[in-house]
Amino acid sequence: MTTLLALPRGCEIRCPACAHRTLSAQESQAHKQHWLEDQLAPWQNKLAPLQAAPERQRWSYRNKVCLSTAWAQGSWQFGLISRKELIPIPHCPVHVEPINRAIQRLAHALPPAPQFPLAYYLQSGAQATLVLKTNQLPDLSWLCASLQAGLSAMGIEGLWLHLHPSAGRRVVAKKAWCLVWGRPRSADSDGLVYGPTAFQQLIPPLYRRALDQAEAFLAPSARDAVVDLYCGIGSSLRRWCKCGAWIVGVELDGEAVECARLNAPEAVVLRGRCAERIPQLNAWLAEQGGKERLLYANPPRTGLEPELKNWVAQLRPARIAYLSCSAGTLRRDLEVLERAGYRVEQIIPYDFFPQTHHVETLALLNLA
Repeated sequence: MTTLLALPRGCEIRCPACAHRTLSAQESQAHKQHWLEDQLAPWQNKLAPLQAAPERQRWSYRNKVCLSTAWAQGSWQFGLISRKELIPIPHCPVHVEPINRAIQRLAHALPPAPQFPLAYYLQSGAQATLVLKTNQLPDLSWLCASLQAGLSAMGIEGLWLHLHPSAGRRVVAKKAWCLVWGRPRSADSDGLVYGPTAFQQLIPPLYRRALDQAEAFLAPSARDAVVDLYCGIGSSLRRWCKCGAWIVGVELDGEAVECARLNAPEAVVLRGRCAERIPQLNAWLAEQGGKERLLYANPPRTGLEPELKNWVAQLRPARIAYLSCSAGTLRRDLEVLERAGYRVEQIIPYDFFPQTHHVETLALLNLA
């Protein structure tokens, strides 16, 4: 029997974001475990218990947000859209406190609409971005010394304007990024450099545990050539480099590629869709001679691209570690890899998104 808990302080009842916010930690985690058992039924005996963060880390953990905005009653509101209505969430208990403080300060500090056509507020760690529906840089007199000092006190190190006149379903574009205050990059608790749009896994201690388990399984060494697909800013790349392995990574986002090259300078990092970089991957692997091949992949919800699955089947790496954010696409991809001769050794789920229905899984595969 489920006992619904009262909403925590600051939680907006109309907000659609956190489906599990009225469940206890045990109930939420049990729900996720049962859901995975259903979604990944062919490997139910390989599915490990859900690994979760301590209770104190289940709130105030989200340090990366994309919030819609609206000008109303003389100030800016920041929140989520539900049924075409903006639901303000200025005190969200899932957000880290610096995000809540920043949007509360900016709500009254920014110029009004329509002279300041604000569409979205993005924050990634210590980097904040205002997305404007214009191609013209607005007047910056509002960015006074006291606001700069206030943002700095909140832990913000860089403030960007992103000029994107067609901002809508597509929040950002490639061009027209303007750093208006602070520095363009920051470093996280592990010393990894990141910029304003870089993806970073939430709850770092839990993510380190996932990388620990991937590293223990892959066991990369100087005798190995590791292919790291969808490598982001290089968190995993740096791991394999420290093991002495030969590394190549692939990432689509240009900013993430630049950061990955800083975070893992020993690795070769290719920019583009993974499927489009197969020729370069083949050329790099040919240069590695007889080294054993290993694969690590951390794709988006869409999973591995079709061409990529065929390539992996032909490449036949000795071991594969696949961190997935969608059990549905993971099941599809595991079925393809099993037909190609792989055996699923273990599937380890992680509760990277407490209070929500989302769950991620690390699948470990060996050649059968």
